[in-house]
Amino acid sequence: MRWTPGGSDSDIEDRRGVSFGGGRMGGLGLGGLLIVGILSFVFKTNLFQFFDNGAAPTETSAPVSTTPEENQRYEFVKFVLNDTQDTWTTLLPKETGVPYQHATLVLFRDVMQSACGTAEAASGPFYCPGDHKVYIDLSFYDELKSRFGASGDFAQAYVIAHEVGHHVQSLLGIDQQMRSQPGSAKALSVQLELQADCLAGVWGHSTQERKLLESGDIESGLNAAAAVGDDHIQKMQGQRVSPDSFTHGSSAQRVAAFRTGFEAGTLASCHATR
Repeated sequence: MRWTPGGSDSDIEDRRGVSFGGGRMGGLGLGGLLIVGILSFVFKTNLFQFFDNGAAPTETSAPVSTTPEENQRYEFVKFVLNDTQDTWTTLLPKETGVPYQHATLVLFRDVMQSACGTAEAASGPFYCPGDHKVYIDLSFYDELKSRFGASGDFAQAYVIAHEVGHHVQSLLGIDQQMRSQPGSAKALSVQLELQADCLAGVWGHSTQERKLLESGDIESGLNAAAAVGDDHIQKMQGQRVSPDSFTHGSSAQRVAAFRTGFEAGTLASCHATR
């Protein structure tokens, strides 16, 4: 992927030097956080409080120690964040009449406190609609490559674009629309995740139009989508594939959703306004 370092970091909140003690959310993973978040919306009650161990998290700060590799990764994440937000700043009001409001990307290490509760790096990147922030521990990219076999710049870019896609959903009130739909929390979660994949594909379409993609980039993005499919993860963990337990969708579903947005390049293709 063709990209350049530099650019504004005004939408980045670097909290890699911050650590927390206590107040962890009972070991909830990303899927658990998402389901509890949806149920909180449905019942209009902060259900996260029932998972807190009762101790307020203690925050301490220290100077951030980085490596040249991490600095390079920081520059890339910053480029992708700025590019996705510039894209939606143009596209969102054009297609929906809704102005785009920038999300903030929070960089952290190990554990982070958000408006959606406390999350761990092991949970992976996530978007919190409570504070309109994307949270990511940059070490996730090592896991994406080593554990999931998804490497390449565009695979890493897909992760950011997917989370910004959740922000677009929040701005359009799609999560609120989901409240009135019948179905289980997990089924609603899958719908939201697949649509975010599609919205990531819409951004990918724009990068292709601007000739930012290089040979193999599309395949890299599709491979990343497939690698984080629920069925693939269950197989990796030695579990039986159980569609009823899916929270993000199968590999085939995630690839198809990303491809839909990538080929069409419009929010309408993702049913974002319905």
